[in-house]
Amino acid sequence: MRFDPARAKNDDERILPLINVVFLLLIFFMLAGRLAATDPFNVEPPKSAAEGPAGGQEAVVLVGADGRLALDGEVLEAPALRQAVRRRLDAEPEVLFRLKADNRSESLAVVEVMELLRDAGVERLRLLTVPGTG
Repeated sequence: MRFDPARAKNDDERILPLINVVFLLLIFFMLAGRLAATDPFNVEPPKSAAEGPAGGQEAVVLVGADGRLALDGEVLEAPALRQAVRRRLDAEPEVLFRLKADNRSESLAVVEVMELLRDAGVERLRLLTVPGTG
């Protein structure tokens, strides 16, 4: 009996399934993944001793170190922010607002924004901070 030696596979034949899997994963993550939008200006939140989850679908109000305001990535003046918050509350009454203030911003400015949100009808507000180091 005579056996022919098995033909050695070409390197391209061995790597082709791996390439297919990589491209399928790439397509999957492109379709399923969600890229987070960047803030319109840099905000460094203050440090906090308490830790907890930031939450899911919520409205984010930014207060910059220079006093600029933004709602969900759109830079607004205070009166426009009040109107936008009211519209958002009319559309989604259960929305939770998060306030992300720069740690260099004036505390009175942050309190004024909190009062503005309260006057606009916000009942639930979460102040975002980063975990402290000690």
